[in-house]
Amino acid sequence: MILPLSVVSAATPPATPPPPLPPPPLLWQELGLERTLEQALPELVLLRRHLHRHPELSGHEQQTAALVAGELRRWGWQVREGVGRTGVLAELGPADGPLVALRCDMDALPIEERTGLDYASSRQGLMHACGHDIHTVVGLGVAQLLASVRERLTARVRLLFQPAEETAEGAAWMKADGAMEGVQALFGVHVFPSLAVGTVGVRSGSFTAAAGELEVEVLGEGGHGARPHQSTDAIWIAARVVSGLQEAISRRLDALHPVVVSFGRIEGGKAFNVIADHVRLLGTVRCLDLELHAQLPAWIEETVQALCQGLGGAARVRYRMISPPVHNDPALTALVADAACDLLGRGQVQWLEQPSLGAEDFAELLEDTRGTMFRLGVAGPQGCTPLHSNTFRPDEGCLAVGVQVLTLSLLRWMEHPV
Repeated sequence: MILPLSVVSAATPPATPPPPLPPPPLLWQELGLERTLEQALPELVLLRRHLHRHPELSGHEQQTAALVAGELRRWGWQVREGVGRTGVLAELGPADGPLVALRCDMDALPIEERTGLDYASSRQGLMHACGHDIHTVVGLGVAQLLASVRERLTARVRLLFQPAEETAEGAAWMKADGAMEGVQALFGVHVFPSLAVGTVGVRSGSFTAAAGELEVEVLGEGGHGARPHQSTDAIWIAARVVSGLQEAISRRLDALHPVVVSFGRIEGGKAFNVIADHVRLLGTVRCLDLELHAQLPAWIEETVQALCQGLGGAARVRYRMISPPVHNDPALTALVADAACDLLGRGQVQWLEQPSLGAEDFAELLEDTRGTMFRLGVAGPQGCTPLHSNTFRPDEGCLAVGVQVLTLSLLRWMEHPV
């Protein structure tokens, strides 16, 4: 039987038992992969906890990359380091076969962890709050399973351990270093706290949103805090910009094409009794419609300038495109869904009705090839806080699920490339 999910679960077992697993797929049985995974899981859990304890920011994943490269070499993969600055590329299988790839991201976030875990981050202000430690170790698990059946591989497998996903730079860095050359199909995974551990979410077509980075500088005129009428208060104007943009979205843009503008950073002011003359706002813009997204920089500029000028100030607006939307190939998505159904049971595979307004630079890697990404459930019996939360605590039972689904998907693609 496929390894029970509870083997590596860090959470209290649910009151009711999970549904029975289906019989193992014939290919999975024939290759003895359930036994290989069962033997590998304790070490994979330790690797994940080590990575969680030692997070590294985007573009600074040197220790993570060194660990990944060392494990891959131990299992006989051909490894290149320094791909896309701190990325790792590894290959296994016949050089003259078709080429399929799996991408796993490695970077952490500038967040102070508050989980209370024994293996919580040891680095102040840094945390794997988006599950990239899970992604990395799932990729290592896939590498170990495929290495155990290397003589049966009919295609070349390329693993992309990518840096700097959180800053939406790493995919472009790796692509510039040739990481996607010759790739005929690309697979990816992302943890999803809205799904229970033991389940996966799949969706064809639109999967994530286009995203941009927005910077607004509000310019006023300083003065004494006791006499605001003699100055132009940049903090007051900035507050109106934040709220005014939200109001303008709801009244001036088509509600059938959602747009999200979120400011995550505000800088301004020098003293408690001095009217600020300059405020800097940093935020992100998300949109599913590419045509509308292309129009948003000009629309935001016009709206912000009108708000600031109407209150006696001025503004400088800068907009940077971060990532296009991820579009999942239908045939590859169906392949993943079928593999997950055969491993976990049809009831454990959810077809997602709506795309996410989150962004993924996985989209950069899809510009010249077909690919698909799926959601990996990580919520234990007590649920799971959202991504990027300082209490994000995924159930480690997801490791076995991710390794199984991706390994079988890659093996089936080799049998019938789609």
